[in-house]
Parts: sequence; C-alpha cells; structure tokens
Amino acid sequence: MQHAILSQAANISPGTVVLWIIAGILIIMGLFIFFTMLGVLKLYVQALFSDAKVSMLDLIMMRLRKVPPDLIVINRISAKKAGIDIPTDLMEAHYLARGNISRVVTAMIAADKAGIELPWNRATATDLAGRDILDAVQTSVNPKVIDCPSPQSGKLTIDAVAKDGIQLRAKARVTVRTAIARLVGGATEETIIARVGEGIISTIGSAHDHKSVLENPDRISKTVLAKGLDSGTAFEILSIDIADIDVGENIGAQLQAAQAEADTKRFQAQAEQRRALAVAQEVEYQAEAQKNRALVVLAEAEVPRAIAEALRSGKLGLMDYYRMQNLTADTQMRSSIGGTPPQG
Repeated sequence: MQHAILSQAANISPGTVVLWIIAGILIIMGLFIFFTMLGVLKLYVQALFSDAKVSMLDLIMMRLRKVPPDLIVINRISAKKAGIDIPTDLMEAHYLARGNISRVVTAMIAADKAGIELPWNRATATDLAGRDILDAVQTSVNPKVIDCPSPQSGKLTIDAVAKDGIQLRAKARVTVRTAIARLVGGATEETIIARVGEGIISTIGSAHDHKSVLENPDRISKTVLAKGLDSGTAFEILSIDIADIDVGENIGAQLQAAQAEADTKRFQAQAEQRRALAVAQEVEYQAEAQKNRALVVLAEAEVPRAIAEALRSGKLGLMDYYRMQNLTADTQMRSSIGGTPPQG
C-alpha cells in the first residue's frame, strides 16, 4: 500500500503542486476575509433591513479609515427612522473632525420633532464650535431660567441707588430659550447676566425715589426687557422677573456726611492757612517797625552833632540852645503827664 502511494506521489507533476499551493493560499485568504467581514456583514444586514442601506464597500473603507462602522450605522438607522436621511460620508467627515455624531443626530431628530429647522451643516458647525447642540435644542424647546446675579459670581444681589440716595438690592430671574440660528458666534449666558444687571442698575438709578421702585417692581422688568438685551447673543429673552428687592443702606446720607467732613477739614486747612499768613504779616510789620525805629535812633544821633556844628559855626547862639533845651524838657514833662512815652 505504501509503495502504491509513493508511486502515485512520484507521478505528480510540478505544475499540480504549484496549483495546490495557490489554492491553499486562496483558501487561507478567503477564510481571513470571511472572519474579518463577519462583523461588517452583521452591520450590513442590520442597515439593509432597517431601510438605511450602507454598501459593503463603504463599511470596509470605514474600517480602513479607522472610523467605527457600528457608530455610523446605528446613527444612520436612528436618523432614517425619524425621517432624516444623512449620508454616511457626511457622518464620517464629522467623526474624523472629532465631532460627536450621536449628539448631533439626536439633536437633529429632537429639532425635527419640535418643528425647529436644524440642517446638518448648522448642527455640525455648532458641535465643532464647542457648543452642546443637543442641550441647545432642548433649551429651545424647554426654556431655562438664569439667576441674576449668577451664584458663581459670589454676589447675592444687584445693588443700585435711587435718586433719593437709598440703596436697593434686587434679585432677578431671566427666562431664556436658545436661538438656534444665532448659536454659532452668539454670546453666552454671562453676557445675558451682565446686560440684565446693567439694566436693573440703570432703571433703579433713574427712579425718583426708592419708594416708587418698591411699589412697582414690574417697572424694572418692563424697562429692562424693552432694551433688547438679547441682541448678539445665542438666546432669546422671554421674561425678566424680579424675584426679590430689599432696602439697603442710605448711601446719600453717607455721602453727605463724608462730604461735610471733607468740607470741615478743608475749611480748617484754609483757616490755618489764613492764621499762618496773619502771623507772618505781623512778624513782617514788627520787623519793619524795628527798622524804622533804628532809623529814628540814627537820625536822633545826628542831632547833637548838628547842634555842635551850628554852635561852632555861629549859626546857633547859646541862648537859642537854652531855649531849645527848655522846649525839650517841657515836651517831655507834658508827655509824662499825658502818659505818652518821651521821644528820644
């Protein structure tokens, strides 16, 4: 038996061996492709029976481009069942751009059911811009309330002062819904909070007195709402409600007290300045008087010389000199009696 087998093997031609080798390689490749395509085939059948057909070639190319085919097929089926036909190449492009396909498709389905126009390009652009498109659609359908001021800011109230100087502390609640058309490039909630706070401060500040504001708090809401504060933002303001308003400090009285204190210090400084100026002038007058007194003494010192010179030159007689001395003595006596200090 063994001899027969060996004789038959010896009769096999080299061409037959080559064919067997090729056939073996083809069988191995076929088995590899079969097991590789087993998962893809499941997705193909699932898409086919869900009326969201995806070609086998597209599924294979997804694996080669490192795009998860199951993610694409499941979201395509969801969109197709909701009446939205999204080509697989658009989904692949958004996935490769690091977008969130599941949230985009879910947002488009929710928008379509709510009657909101949300095309694929706008939805993907919003998602790639970092905005949560699904949350935006939900907020557009179900408006949300924003506290003003924001709790994250650390402030509890918005403080403003009426014209009578009384401080009012208010809290507001702003009801907004997302404006899908302005979502890309639109300002965020922080802008809404800042604008509403500015509007409340402006309205209270323009009030004649704080009592009128307390009597009609809805006046603040109406005035602020009429300013169009949602312009350029991603939201549409539906209402502004004053949740609470309290009376604060008497800022006007504090400012008046501070002003009075400042005026007192200013007047004291001015009085001190005038006193110092008067003292300086008095010192100047005293110095001037001393100067004049010294000039008088110098002039008096010249009198004896002039008398002596007049006696020597004969211009003054001895009797004239005696009469002058008597006149001087009489003047001194009269001054002494009258309480006037003698001159000279």
